[in-house]
Amino acid sequence: MSFVKNARLLAARGSRLAQKRSYSDDMKLTFAAANQTFYDAAVVRQIDVPSFSGSFGILAKHVPTLAVLKPGVVQVIDNEGKLTKYFVSSGSVTVNEDSSVQVLAEEAHNVADIDVSEARQLLSKYQSALSSAGSDKAKAEAAIAVEVAEALVKAAE
Repeated sequence: MSFVKNARLLAARGSRLAQKRSYSDDMKLTFAAANQTFYDAAVVRQIDVPSFSGSFGILAKHVPTLAVLKPGVVQVIDNEGKLTKYFVSSGSVTVNEDSSVQVLAEEAHNVADIDVSEARQLLSKYQSALSSAGSDKAKAEAAIAVEVAEALVKAAE
């Protein structure tokens, strides 16, 4: 089979697949952490998430995706254009075919509630723990804590 025939065949299959998917014009967000549920199937315009494969934005009709969250800021823009920022320590984000999105965080807090001086103190504490860690396990735990604290300070500033 020639390259052109293959390309036509793949394009036709892709077109049929896209027609079968039930993409929605509305994006429903469920965003929760152990400490609080922020959104429960709320219709929003856009979500920006930090992931280990890179930060990315999500709109309605986004391709289905599964990603691991890294420490950073999740930004939610509601349908009126209001932007709300949340700090997440880790977790996962799932984008489904029906344009529903689930953000499940290990820990999450509204950025407006974060005290930058406390965040800096926390970072200093974990940097000291990292420099004085004796075992490989203690070093790894302290390095993770430093990474989260650095992202927390950056979010709070």
